[in-house]
Amino acid sequence: MMNRKLFMNQSNLGRCFAVVFLLSGGSLFASDATPLGSSGIDATRFEAIDALVNDAIDEGKLPGAVVTIGFQNHVVFQRAYGHRQLQPTPLRMTKDTVFDLASLTKPIATATSVMILVDRGEITLADPVSKHLPEFANHGKEEITIKQLLLHTSGLIPDNAMADYVDNAEKAMENVMNLGLNYTPEERFRYSDVGFIVLAEVVQRKTGQDVHAFSQKNIFVPLGMRETGYLPDASLHDRAAATERRKGQWMRGEVHDPRAYALGGVAGHAGLFSTAADLTRYANVMTNHGSSGETTILSRTAFDAMTAAYAVPGDGIRGLGWDKQSGYSSNRGKTMTSSAFGHGGFTGTALWIDPELGLYVIFLSNRVHPDGKGSVNALAGQIGTIAADAAIAASQEPSAR
Repeated sequence: MMNRKLFMNQSNLGRCFAVVFLLSGGSLFASDATPLGSSGIDATRFEAIDALVNDAIDEGKLPGAVVTIGFQNHVVFQRAYGHRQLQPTPLRMTKDTVFDLASLTKPIATATSVMILVDRGEITLADPVSKHLPEFANHGKEEITIKQLLLHTSGLIPDNAMADYVDNAEKAMENVMNLGLNYTPEERFRYSDVGFIVLAEVVQRKTGQDVHAFSQKNIFVPLGMRETGYLPDASLHDRAAATERRKGQWMRGEVHDPRAYALGGVAGHAGLFSTAADLTRYANVMTNHGSSGETTILSRTAFDAMTAAYAVPGDGIRGLGWDKQSGYSSNRGKTMTSSAFGHGGFTGTALWIDPELGLYVIFLSNRVHPDGKGSVNALAGQIGTIAADAAIAASQEPSAR
């Protein structure tokens, strides 16, 4: 049912960044080794980020992070802080660290893949899921739509029991298809990993490729994201940020999410790995409404549909696969515009994109290392606010483009 081919490091270039480590507030951070493009933004506005991140590291909220800010198609800030591993041996964070993106998988791999299929006319947002997955039509789920899954208003449970995953991936998917409703569709917004597991199965059924293979071919390869994918090759494991222990072994380059792991590492809700450099390529194309140069991932129509503001029960606003302004938005910059969309990941990741400002903010950490007790959403939100304030100021300058 699912293709489990390993994600191969297509470039294998062995890139090395010249990193100079400085001692600041008791925490290590890397200097800006990457040349930054001219964008008209006042870089001194980012100076407060160092103290925010280093203080959070000192408080045990995370072992380390890579922070990237892009404005008007230029990277204007990028630094690595702290460590990508504390146990069993400390390893410093570097800008090319490979991160388990956790739920950033939902919008970047799964929802983008779904919207590509919508763009091609192979599915519609109004389609009942059962049109493409007939076995899904049971227990009151017959009329649940693709759009409802993307908005988390489908009535599906957030997470089904791990007992549903103990046999094999095929049996686990059968169990997912046989789940009953948790609430009446459209009655409430309830964030659901299960809904995105189902969406990945729609991609598989419509294309003959699992979400790993489809996203590689249609998103990551076209954008030159050579170190992004599911099941990272062993050559990337040495650069992977550690998360927690499973079966007595530290997870590095192995998906943290237990359901994605049980599904073989490829799932619609989690399992994607990437680097800051690769995510800038995705963020750039999305900042520019789905196209960058000669590369188009989504038509403007599909992009607009994906990132529009959809009211969901409980006074929240969501995009299709994206957050906009909801109870999950503490990692959003407070001064970002209403066009902004983003998402967070359980492992300590966040990505926010504001096309109106020409801005994106990438926050990558492994806050679950070593004991699962870290906390970074507020920190990511503070950084997003600093970035948005700087972008607004630059946009108001007389010479601003």
